[in-house]
Amino acid sequence: MFVESHGFRPEHFVPTRGRSPRPHDAVAALLVHEDGRYIMQLRDGKPGIFYPAHWGCFGGAVDTGETPVDALRRELREEIELDMPGATRFTQFDFDFTTLGYSKVYRIYFELKVPDPVFERFVLREGQDVQAFLGEDLLVTRRVTPYDAFAVWMHMSRRRSPSNR
Repeated sequence: MFVESHGFRPEHFVPTRGRSPRPHDAVAALLVHEDGRYIMQLRDGKPGIFYPAHWGCFGGAVDTGETPVDALRRELREEIELDMPGATRFTQFDFDFTTLGYSKVYRIYFELKVPDPVFERFVLREGQDVQAFLGEDLLVTRRVTPYDAFAVWMHMSRRRSPSNR
């Protein structure tokens, strides 16, 4: 099979044993280092989460009664001890899980520019690693959660589009 012959197995995408993850409204941060690299988290390899052991954006579920901005602020404090100075809404993906018995959910992406001194002070409290990547290297050489890879590609494309030159 193509997938297995190229080193991918089903457990690389979602856990094959144990509790199945549930979709929720979520937020994510496109953390852009001052030199243009994308700061990403290597997700934990534990069962019960979407895309374990993949690189992805920092962020997470929006709790009941929380605004997306408040959720992002909370997640960044929990995951890397970052007090979010200011984020710009970049895009939103909507997912329809009704055929699986769940509701429709969203994933809102915010762009945050990160100066090097701030990046150097990150304290990783969730996940296996944090690194900064050139966009092309990230998308070609790393296993990235598909929705986050698409958001990074969109962000890279926007920066290169004729209207932004």
